[in-house]
Amino acid sequence: MKRLLFFITLIVGFYNSNAQVAEDTYRLYLTDKDFNQFTIDKPEEFLSQKALIRRTNQNIEINQKDLPVSKLYLDSLQKLGLQIRNKSKWLNSVVVYTTNQALIDTITNIGFIKSKQKKFPKLNSFSNNKLPEKNLTSLVKQDEPLDYGNGTTQISMLNGHVLHQNGLKGQGITIAVIDGGFYNVNLLPAFDSLWFYNQILGTKDFVDGDLQVFDASSHGMKVLSTIAANIPGELIGTAPKANYWLLRSEETETEYSVEEDNWVAAAEFADSVGVDIITSSLGYTEFDDSTQNYTYSDMDGNTTFITKAADIAASKGILVINSAGNLADDPWKYISAPADGDSVLTVGAVDAYASYAYFSGKGPTYDGRIKPNVAAMGYKTAVMGVDSLVTVANGTSFSAPLIAGMAACLWQYYPELNNMEIIHKIEESAHQYSYPDYYLGYGIPDFGKAANLTNTNIYSFEETVVINVYPNPFSNYIIIELLQKNEEPISVELFTIFGIKLKEEVKFENGFNNLIFDNLEDISSGIYFLKIKIGNQFILKRISKVK
Repeated sequence: MKRLLFFITLIVGFYNSNAQVAEDTYRLYLTDKDFNQFTIDKPEEFLSQKALIRRTNQNIEINQKDLPVSKLYLDSLQKLGLQIRNKSKWLNSVVVYTTNQALIDTITNIGFIKSKQKKFPKLNSFSNNKLPEKNLTSLVKQDEPLDYGNGTTQISMLNGHVLHQNGLKGQGITIAVIDGGFYNVNLLPAFDSLWFYNQILGTKDFVDGDLQVFDASSHGMKVLSTIAANIPGELIGTAPKANYWLLRSEETETEYSVEEDNWVAAAEFADSVGVDIITSSLGYTEFDDSTQNYTYSDMDGNTTFITKAADIAASKGILVINSAGNLADDPWKYISAPADGDSVLTVGAVDAYASYAYFSGKGPTYDGRIKPNVAAMGYKTAVMGVDSLVTVANGTSFSAPLIAGMAACLWQYYPELNNMEIIHKIEESAHQYSYPDYYLGYGIPDFGKAANLTNTNIYSFEETVVINVYPNPFSNYIIIELLQKNEEPISVELFTIFGIKLKEEVKFENGFNNLIFDNLEDISSGIYFLKIKIGNQFILKRISKVK
């Protein structure tokens, strides 16, 4: 170590006398993690208890990737006059800013620098602002019945209300939302219950280096509203009782590769504080500096900086969910990074009729894997506006968090499963699992089916009827088998997800009833509901139409 410090001292003297001004930012890859102040046999010194519990529950060993970047190396770089912008322990890299061109030209001569990669970000001043105090406005009670309001279609399409009706609303699950800013989340009434019940665990800005994320882009606020908004009759999210970390990684006014480094730093922070799920509505293909652009061949799950980190996050037991991107009607056409990750649950977009949204990034990955994995409503999705009114927005940016919230509810139901098993549950429940494509992947998940909560009781039944519905998916007909145990009249109705009634049949006979809805070949493909009413009680069953 003495020899290393002596060597660095000589470097400092040399570069201070040979400085050339050239504003720039670089990613430096380090050779190792030597001289580290931490060891993997004492992980409690650099990982939270919740992060350790996640690893224990999923049988994940602590390894070298978990160790922070060597502080000695960081201190040494700062002594050279480099400003540390972000760092990655998983990829053992550091982002630095300097105007000293001579230093950068020969930086790889330093023994612990493996290589460098040039970046061109917009420079932001760093500060240490404290997290602003929350000013509570009207408070929504957590125990009020869920009236989804404008969000009814996007949740019922996923059969998400089934989990909610069974008390599964994300309790005990922590979600990190990585985005470009969360404008006025500290003020908007839609998020009051999050603050009152201490569900916002914290914030961090990896662009400006502070805690203030409420004065930047409103994109992250809208994303968060699809998961966590809680205004009955107007908008309720898919996981209104989960806990949240709000992390800013995106500089929305520019597009530079350094934003990948910001994302990676945010993901590592999320891991360290013990989040269960990362939802990210970001993607990277082309940059303001075209020399850094990716090509479709880079979408192979192993090439881009951000995708490597996303897969590492998954290896740490985090369920990583990312939007497929909105470039299907662009010359690019395909998904973006990190949506190409093989351990990332990538989400495409459909409209309210459960049909493919024209902009939703398509698969396959360059190496031929199915992407997106699944899809949810991303066209005219109900979101919270900056004026406290519910509005609509388009993009896989909003279908991904819908799935993230429902995944939280599902994981709450199956705490014994690991992240990849949860992904499989979600995929397996989707409406085209047996015949996936490169537009919707395995299709639109049915979270009631994924949780084996097939009887979606609005009111509890008294075991008066046995119901079997097939085929599901259907094409030309539906068979409904009913074994009735009393003389209550039974009505069976077929509805679109908008509540438009297509078919109705009433049977009064006690015993076995076999109803058939046929001549259905002309209705559109998508999601439908059967409403089966016995007396003054009823259940809903989600079914899918295919061509």
